[in-house]
Amino acid sequence: MRYFDYNATAPMPRDVSDAWLRAYEVSWMNPSSPYLQAASVRVRLEAARDRLSSILGCDSGEVVFNSGATEGNNAILAFLGETCPQGKRVLASVMEHPSVIEPVRRFVQDRVEWLEVGRDGLVNLAMLQERLKSGDIHAVIMMAANNETGILAPWSEVRDLCRAEGVFYHCDAVQWMGKLPAEGLGGCSFVTGCAHKFGGPKGCGFIKVPGGVGPISLMAGGFQEKGHRPGTENYPSIEGMLSALESCVTGDPSSRDAFEAIVQEKVPGTVVVGSESPRLWNTSMLILPEFSNTRWVNCLSSMDFLVSTGSACATAKEGSSHVLAAMSFSPEEASRAVRASGGWSTSRQDWLNLADAIVEVYVKLTADKGSVNGGGQVIEP
Repeated sequence: MRYFDYNATAPMPRDVSDAWLRAYEVSWMNPSSPYLQAASVRVRLEAARDRLSSILGCDSGEVVFNSGATEGNNAILAFLGETCPQGKRVLASVMEHPSVIEPVRRFVQDRVEWLEVGRDGLVNLAMLQERLKSGDIHAVIMMAANNETGILAPWSEVRDLCRAEGVFYHCDAVQWMGKLPAEGLGGCSFVTGCAHKFGGPKGCGFIKVPGGVGPISLMAGGFQEKGHRPGTENYPSIEGMLSALESCVTGDPSSRDAFEAIVQEKVPGTVVVGSESPRLWNTSMLILPEFSNTRWVNCLSSMDFLVSTGSACATAKEGSSHVLAAMSFSPEEASRAVRASGGWSTSRQDWLNLADAIVEVYVKLTADKGSVNGGGQVIEP
C-alpha cells in the first residue's frame, strides 16, 4: 500500500505506539486520585505539558489537553462568540477547516466578517491591517496551513498585527504541527492541535489558551485542566502525542515538486493548486484535466495508491470544496481535484511511482472514453 492521505490521518510509527502502550501499562491511574501512585501519573502529565509548552513557546499553564481539534475549535469559537462585545466583529478566513467554519456560524453568527482570498489562497495582509486599526475587531480566525491545498498562511504576521491592536487571534495549527517548526505559535492567543495528524493516537489533542482567560469549556462536571476541559486526562495518549511530535522532522518539498512536474508534463492541462504560494512540503492538490475525482481515487486505490479528494471531514457533505471555490475555481474544476499528501516516511520513489500511476490511469481512462465514444455511446466521465 502506498499511502498519500497523511493530511487526513497519519499512521502511528512503532516507537510512538510503544511509548503509548508503555504509558498505558505503567501510568494508567487517574492523575487526580489522592494516593502516591496516582501522583506519579500527575507528575508525568505535567512534564508532558512542559514539553509541549516548550515546543510552542508559551507558559505551561496555557496548555490544555483535550480530545482533538474539533473539540478545541468549538470551545474557542464559543468563547469568542460569548465574549464579543456589542458592536465588535470577528474576522474569519474563508479557507478554514469545517471544524472552524461551522462553530463560527453557530457561535459568532452575524458578527462574523469573512476574509476573502485571491487565486493564491492568501488573505490580503494590508487590508487586514487596515481593518484591525478600525478598533471594532474582537478576534481574527486564520489557520496556519490549509488541509486541502497545503497553502501556508502568514500566521506569524497576523499574530503580530493582532497583538499590536490588542485583538484575540485564533490559529488552527493542525496541519502545521509536526510538519514545520512550531516555535512562535505560543504567541498566538489561541492555538489548536491534533495528535493523529502527526502520527499520534486519535482522540487526543490540545489547545493553547492565554493566561487569565476562561474557563472556555463547552462542558461542565469537573475542574481538570484548570476548568478549561473537565474530564479525566488521558495521560497515555498525551504521552503518545508528545512522543510523535518530538520525533517529527521538517520534510523536503523536492520529491513533491518532481511528482508535480511529471504529472503536468504527461497529463496536459493539469493545474497545481497554490503552486505560486508557500505550501506544506508534503501536500499537492491537482486539478486534473478530465474525469471526476472519485474515478481518479477509485482507479488509483485499485492500484494500491491511496489519495484523497480534499478534506476528510467534508467528504459526506454535498457540494464542491469551499476552499477551491474561495480561490475562484469553478464547481466543475473542483470536481476534478485530487489531493496527495505524503508523510515523513514517504520516499522520493514513492512520489515518482504515484506520478507514474496517475499517468497510467489517465491513459487508460482516455482510451476507454475514446472506445466508448467510438461506439456511438455517450459517457459521463
